[in-house]
Amino acid sequence: LAEEGVLEEAEFYNITSLIKLVKDKIRERDSKISQVPVKHVYRVLQCQEEELTQMVSTMSDGWKFEQLVSIGSSYNYGNEDQAEFLCVVSKELHNTPYGTTSEPSEKAKVSY
Repeated sequence: LAEEGVLEEAEFYNITSLIKLVKDKIRERDSKISQVPVKHVYRVLQCQEEELTQMVSTMSDGWKFEQLVSIGSSYNYGNEDQAEFLCVVSKELHNTPYGTTSEPSEKAKVSY
């Protein structure tokens, strides 16, 4: 049973000793969940200079821009030289009350 459901019934029937016990259990449970360190998954995406703005502005599903690294090589793209970059993005893994983590999607979603 969820502690909140038991608490609701205890409050309805005014069972003060049970109310105190359940509230203590809820506080104990919530403090354990909040003490679990936040975990992140990181992805490294390779992109061309002309794709940077669109890629960063269209990230979805909780992905966050972390770092941009120039890989120092430029290549001839048509008539223009284009620099290449590595874009580091991260996403928080959310812990559930039972100790398992939700899995991130396989790739950072970027739409063009």
